[in-house]
Amino acid sequence: MTRPLRLLLLMHSTRSHNLGVGALSVAQVAILRDIAADLGRQVEITLVDFKDARAPYIEGDDIRIVPLSGKWVKSPSGYWAELRKTDVVIDIGGGDSFADIYGTKRLRMMFALKALAHLAGKPFVFAPQTVGPFTKASSRIAARIHLNRCALVAVRDEPSRDHMAELGVSRPPILASDVALRMPPGPRPTFRGDGPRVGLNVSGLLMAGGYSGGNDFGLGLDYPRLIRDLIAFFQAEGAEVHLIPHVIVPEGPMVGEDDYAACAALVAGHPGTVLAPAFASPPEAKGYIAAMDFFLGARMHACIAAFSTDVPVVPMAYSRKFAGLFGSLGYGRTVDCTAEDAETILSRVQTAWRDRAAVAGEVATAYANGRERLKHYENGLRDILARA
Repeated sequence: MTRPLRLLLLMHSTRSHNLGVGALSVAQVAILRDIAADLGRQVEITLVDFKDARAPYIEGDDIRIVPLSGKWVKSPSGYWAELRKTDVVIDIGGGDSFADIYGTKRLRMMFALKALAHLAGKPFVFAPQTVGPFTKASSRIAARIHLNRCALVAVRDEPSRDHMAELGVSRPPILASDVALRMPPGPRPTFRGDGPRVGLNVSGLLMAGGYSGGNDFGLGLDYPRLIRDLIAFFQAEGAEVHLIPHVIVPEGPMVGEDDYAACAALVAGHPGTVLAPAFASPPEAKGYIAAMDFFLGARMHACIAAFSTDVPVVPMAYSRKFAGLFGSLGYGRTVDCTAEDAETILSRVQTAWRDRAAVAGEVATAYANGRERLKHYENGLRDILARA
């Protein structure tokens, strides 16, 4: 009998409070299970993850979760032992962590994990993610060496492909898309009444002015006021507005990023709005979002949840990754909170709302493009697993 495929997943999260990061992992596991079944192989998936307080939202007899720590990485019976018994290493970088702008400690850990995997001689899959920015000469060299040694490199947008060329990487990557497009939604809730429902994902981080409260993301508008104006517009249109969190941090040092508290405060001040639950998992959130008739939000993966369930959506960008992802699929409804003023954004949202049947068609076309691009990654991954 053929032994199971042993796969080691790095920079994937099974219990992040950021459900967008978790969506990448849930989708990746779904892809791996599908490929293994197609190959007629059992699979054993080990996910290396930080010990967050949330209960894991990836489970199964084929799943094992190993806590990540510096001690574990350095121990011969830790990371090195896992590498020796694995067939393939798959790294998704948390979606956008493959960069040198998040601090030296994080950068060193990231490159140490990659270097040891290469030293062990294991096929290394760089799953679809954002590349860069790399601003320092030393990290640019390290990134280039790593990418050149990978068995497969996939990115989710053209700017990442272009940054790889700037780094001097020898081979072009697979131009894929975000794997969260593949994440199955959970059950859709049932609601009373038949009026149109608008899902509004509110970023607690942007409501607070960023990490420092000093407009860290360079927004060109008053975000809390824009949110209030959007609620007022949709209620005047007769819609039921659902305030939907996608980063849910009940306590701890990251509580300033919590969307749920921001949504709850808005519901308290706006009678008739609906507070969505503090979701336990990414699929649960996606199932709720799928029940909306129109959606807009500042968390990219909340928008992907709408986009991949045929819901007309207006992504509210605060970083280049939005335009990179949605623009690469030919979807042009993203608004830019750093470059456009509130009046322009309100006007574009109003237009999309009133043309939402046409927007739904645009979503369907762009989503099909995303799934087609993602197939290139899945096919490349299948080839590697077939040889393992």
